[in-house]
Amino acid sequence: MKEFMSLPKLIMFLSLCAISTCVSGQHSIQTKPNILCLVIEDTSSYQFGCYGNKDINTPNIDALALKGIKYTNASSNAPHCSPARSTLITGCYATSFGMDIHREDYDTPENIFFPNYLRKAGYFCTNNVKTDYNTKLDNKSIWDECSTNATYNSINRKPNQPFFSVFNTTATHMGLVRTITIEGRPDFKEYGIDINKLNMPPHIPDLPEMRSDEAFQLKASQESDQWVNAYLNDLKLKGLDGNTIIFFFSDHGGCLPRGKGFPFESGLKIPLIVYIPPAWAKKLDIKTGYIETRNVGFVDFAPTFLSIAGVNIPDFMEGIPFLGKKVEESRKLQFGFRSNQENYHFDPSRTVSDGRFKYIKNYIPHKPFCLRNLYQWGMPANQAWDTYIISGICKNEDWLIPYKPKEDEMLFDLENDPWELNNLANNSNFKEKLKFLREEMAKHVRETHDLGFFPREMRTKKKNGLYKWVKDVKFPLELLYSSAELAGSASNEDIPELLRLLKSEYAVLRYWATVAFCHLGSTNKLKIAPKSLIKAIEDEDLEVATMASEAICYMDNFELGVDKLINLFRNNFNPAYSSLETLTWYPEQKKSLKKYSPIFRKIALGENKNEQGYQGLVLRARSIQVNLNDIPITDLFTEKEKKDGIKKNKTGRKFIYPN
Repeated sequence: MKEFMSLPKLIMFLSLCAISTCVSGQHSIQTKPNILCLVIEDTSSYQFGCYGNKDINTPNIDALALKGIKYTNASSNAPHCSPARSTLITGCYATSFGMDIHREDYDTPENIFFPNYLRKAGYFCTNNVKTDYNTKLDNKSIWDECSTNATYNSINRKPNQPFFSVFNTTATHMGLVRTITIEGRPDFKEYGIDINKLNMPPHIPDLPEMRSDEAFQLKASQESDQWVNAYLNDLKLKGLDGNTIIFFFSDHGGCLPRGKGFPFESGLKIPLIVYIPPAWAKKLDIKTGYIETRNVGFVDFAPTFLSIAGVNIPDFMEGIPFLGKKVEESRKLQFGFRSNQENYHFDPSRTVSDGRFKYIKNYIPHKPFCLRNLYQWGMPANQAWDTYIISGICKNEDWLIPYKPKEDEMLFDLENDPWELNNLANNSNFKEKLKFLREEMAKHVRETHDLGFFPREMRTKKKNGLYKWVKDVKFPLELLYSSAELAGSASNEDIPELLRLLKSEYAVLRYWATVAFCHLGSTNKLKIAPKSLIKAIEDEDLEVATMASEAICYMDNFELGVDKLINLFRNNFNPAYSSLETLTWYPEQKKSLKKYSPIFRKIALGENKNEQGYQGLVLRARSIQVNLNDIPITDLFTEKEKKDGIKKNKTGRKFIYPN
């Protein structure tokens, strides 16, 4: 009796044949390979079939993984697109140039972008079309072409000129699921996705909105498979397939809550597949058709592209090449960072992993992870989780974690706890591992001259930009690092040092002193506010004044502190909103803040509607009202926004195909 292939196996077989045909149909080998990057957005590796997801069908990407190299420990280094892309384009951690705040442009050195080096080596470099590099320099100027029409098929590319081309699709972006409501979404069964049978991650509550958002994202993953196939076919059609190395990856982790924007693997771990045509695999001495477990980060991409192209790697680059003639041994440690959630929550974390154990250092631990990024909170899943918690229904400790103050140190065993739910930092059995990774993290921060400990508003005041200012004034970075490291673990014995820092000429050192006082107050270690701290609420630097005001709210001066915060908030100073929202997650402070409900209601009704930016202020005031139980989270966004969301649910987002 003959055996017939199942439909998924048949699709996989045909996809493999298509890739093989691409190779066999190629002509002579070039002197330099072409490099094509197919970049999707906001998608984790676990959302693809070749990475173990059985809920969807991605045959072309799966086939590419079988023929190429599938990386299982690839990281975007940052969980937001602009700092991640700033890392990728420079070959340096975005923190080294102060490019780590999402999304903000800063003065940076000029010659730090790798396409410039490829162009000098004769490459035709195109980008279609997203840049998102956190620099004031013209993002498009580093490319030969950068537009929605940019392509390796351009008439401006000379005959046989090697190309480096990037195609970005926004069709998988969080904007797809940022629809306020799930009303109007399709029946996902029509796309082969059974919403009731999805394997949901354990770090989030199993709610209908969670399943709907995940199904919508998986639908986009399936569609990205067709998008990838379109480029494979175009390369074959143009006779470019045998000379083109293909990189397929996401710009960071996925959209489900506690993914994008958060320092967990769900925000940092990405799919990465590299396909190398046989002739070039032989020439570059690269093995293909296997699973690669080495640590790879966005910081390594620029030197790798240069290595493949045979171009010298500049000394300033911090990454190491993982392919090509200049390939180096795998990095033993993978580093990551996050600095903020939108432009109101400055909340830096740093991560380091040896592949099995992962360490997270949270520098402002009194702020819970749940502080709203009001763009992300347009996702129904985020709103549903908040409602579940605020209602008091949730009893699952794992799901309550983001709604409590953070631990200043976290340690996870990724082999046994891949979703990072069991913090081992206080487990004596792992004290040596904790000590080792803590020291490696501190060493890395110093070796890379991490500038990510300057709050957002302070950076904008630096003449010629933060990067140059630090060098010009010979700023004491070591004192900054030690102050930030102390802030989240300070004890009463550190108060003399904190009071000394409060007198510093540098606002950023005064700032970290106030963060430490927030920690002492919020943990009930200090109940009476020192006079110097009370005085600091009038500091000339508003970020210092804001954090000092929040600190005394945890002590014996709540009314004085909150009056200052509300005044700053009414003047649309974003850090004041962050402090006020933080206070709502502390029961005693929330109770005291309730009597200010009429003020927040007045702001939410638009008392400042004649001032620029009042709409954002209204939204943030509503957010505080939600946490004070004054309005349901369904009232956070307007009816117009809900109607627009329903329309988006019905139409989805479109992919851009080869031109």
